[in-house]
Amino acid sequence: MKKIIKIAGEAFAALIAASLVAAAPLQAQDLGRQPIRMIVGVVAGGATDVTARIIAQKMSESLGIPVLVEDRPGAFFEAAYRAVTRAAPDGHTLFMISASTTVAQPARKNFPYDIRKLAPISEVSKGPFILISRKGLHFKTVNDLIAYGKANPGKLSFGSGGGAGSSLSLATQLLRLRAGIQIVDVPYKGAAEALTDVLGEHIDAMFDALPVEVPQVKAGAVSGLAVTSAQRSPALPQVPNMIESGLKGFEAYNYFGLLATPGTPRPIIDKLHDAVVKAVASPDVVSEFEKQGMAPASGTPEEFAKMLAEDLERWTKVMKDAGIQPQ
Repeated sequence: MKKIIKIAGEAFAALIAASLVAAAPLQAQDLGRQPIRMIVGVVAGGATDVTARIIAQKMSESLGIPVLVEDRPGAFFEAAYRAVTRAAPDGHTLFMISASTTVAQPARKNFPYDIRKLAPISEVSKGPFILISRKGLHFKTVNDLIAYGKANPGKLSFGSGGGAGSSLSLATQLLRLRAGIQIVDVPYKGAAEALTDVLGEHIDAMFDALPVEVPQVKAGAVSGLAVTSAQRSPALPQVPNMIESGLKGFEAYNYFGLLATPGTPRPIIDKLHDAVVKAVASPDVVSEFEKQGMAPASGTPEEFAKMLAEDLERWTKVMKDAGIQPQ
C-alpha cells in the first residue's frame, strides 16, 4: 500500500510540475490589463509619431488593452532609448523607430546604446525617400540638379532634417558621392523646419520622407525629382527613381518598426508581433500607408533584426566614405 501511495504521489508531483511548465509560457504571454507605452523619439506630428498612433490604435483593439503613444524627443534619440532600456522587460514599453534611429548610432561618438541589443518585434512599414527641390529652380529631373551643382560648385544647398548623420543627411551624402558634386549641407533639428525653408526658397533641395512630400508634390509646391526605391512609388507614379535617373544602385529607405526592452520573453514578443501583423493587414491601415507612399511590413523578429544590422553597417560605411566624423 505504501508503495502504491508513493507511486501515486510521484505521479501527482510530476503532473503538477508538467502543468507548471505548460502554464509558464501562457502566463508569460499574459500582458494583463496594464497599458502599453509606445515610445517615440521625436516630437508629435512627424511621420514616426503618426505611424505609431495608427499602429497603437489597432494593437489596442487586438490586445484588448490601451497602447499609448509617448513622445520622448531628444538628440540622437537618447531620451527614448533611455526610457526603453530602463523599463521592465515585460512587453509594456515599446520603441517605435525609424531609419533615422538606426543611423543615429554611428553618428555619435561613444553612443551609449546599441540598437542590435534591443528586442526586435517587427518592421511596420517601409517606403522610399524622395528628393525634392524648390519650385523656383524649375528642375524637372535629378540630372537637372546635378548639372546645376556641377556648374555652380558650392552653391547647391540641401536641408538635412535631423542634422548631420541623420538618414536624410546620409542620403544627401550618398548623392554627393555618387554624382560628384559639391553640396552645402544645412542641418536642421527636424525635416519639417527644412521643408519650411525649401517652400520659402531659402534652401534649394532636400531628401524627405515620402509621406510628408506627396501632398507638396501634388500641389506643385515643390518639384519631386526622384524616389530612392528600386521601383517607382504608386503614390507618385510620375516621379522616377534614382536608378532610372542614372545613379546605379542608389537605394535608400525609410522604415518604421517596433522594438522592446532587452530581455523581453519570446512569448511576449510573439504576442506583440501577432498584434502588429493584424494591425498592418487591416484594410484601413493599408490604405493609409498607401496614401503616404509606404507599404505594410511585418516580417519575423529575426528578419527585422537582420535588416537593422545590415542598415547599420551600410550607413556606417557611407559616413566613413563621406568623411563624416561622429559627434
